[in-house]
Parts: sequence; structure tokens; C-alpha cells
Amino acid sequence: MSEYTVPCVYFEQAGPANTERALEIAKARADQLGIRSILVATTTGETGVRAAQVFRGYDLVVVSHSHGFKAPNTQELTDANRAAILAAGAKLLTCQHAFGGINRAVRKEFGTYMLDELIAFVLRNFSQGVKVCVEIAVMAADAGLVRVGEPAIAIGGTGRGADTAVVLIPANAQDFFDFRVLEILCKPRLGRPLKG
Repeated sequence: MSEYTVPCVYFEQAGPANTERALEIAKARADQLGIRSILVATTTGETGVRAAQVFRGYDLVVVSHSHGFKAPNTQELTDANRAAILAAGAKLLTCQHAFGGINRAVRKEFGTYMLDELIAFVLRNFSQGVKVCVEIAVMAADAGLVRVGEPAIAIGGTGRGADTAVVLIPANAQDFFDFRVLEILCKPRLGRPLKG
């Protein structure tokens, strides 16, 4: 039986201090596998701009928070960073979050968790970044910006910056159980702080 040995880097701490290294790891593996489809999450756009520089010439999709995510009528992605991402040739996706759309409103109103948020909690057991990687891949698939069933690399993080990269096979939301995580390239060692 065939087997593969793929190194995984475990960061001692989560967060933006790992951004450069996570992008470096993702690019090296993309080049090894010949993967041209890259997805990266961004909040203010700083990580998106940096990824657009590192992955120039790739099919890069930068996924921002939805409009109104933090407060009504606001967008965290700055106009300057939006312009820089687009000028570098990357695509930009801003839409409802796959694991936190209308069901989040139900939780906030009625105090009960819905299925998409339960899936998000399970993925956070690996790390916040793993959850983000899976979520942005579903969002990009639903927007037609990444091909379903073909390997891509997704990069996400904890709060700001990037600390996680995975090789995955995207699926549309309605076919979520066809989604596959093939390789975890890097992540924080402790995915989510332990309670107590």
C-alpha cells in the first residue's frame, strides 16, 4: 500500500506572528503538488495583501468577513487593502459565512445552537484556523471561485493573521460531506484553549 509522509509544523502559539511562516509553508507545498488554487482568509486585508504578494500568478481567492459581521453597515476590510488585493490579480470574496449565517441569528435570538455552528465547534477542536480553512473553501466553492472536487490549499488563522494551512478538496455547502481535508500543513499545537 502506498503512503505519504508530509511534515506538519505546529506553532507553539496561535495568531498573526505565524503569518509569514504559514504562507511560506503553504507556497512550498503548493509548488510541490502543482496546486494553483489558493484560498486565504482576511479580516482587515493585511493577510490578504501579503498572500497576494506571495502567491502572485496563482489563482488566489481572498475571503473577507461578511459586511456587517462586527457591526451593522460596517466592513472590516479596508478600502486600501481591497484595492491592493485586486491590483495584485487576486479575486476577492465577501459573502455570508458558511458556518454562521442565518443560524447565528437563531442562536442570538433564541439561545440555541444550530447545525452549522456545531460543525464549526468540532472543527475548532483542531484549531480556529482549520475551521476557517474549511469554511472559506465552502464559501469559495458556492461562489464558483474554486473548483469542487479538485485539490486546493486554504490558509486561515486565529483572530488575525494566518497560523493554519491545509490541502483540501472543496465541496459546495449542500454537498458538505463530500469535502475532504487531505493534509494539515501547519496549525497551532493547542487548537483551542482548554477550559479550567
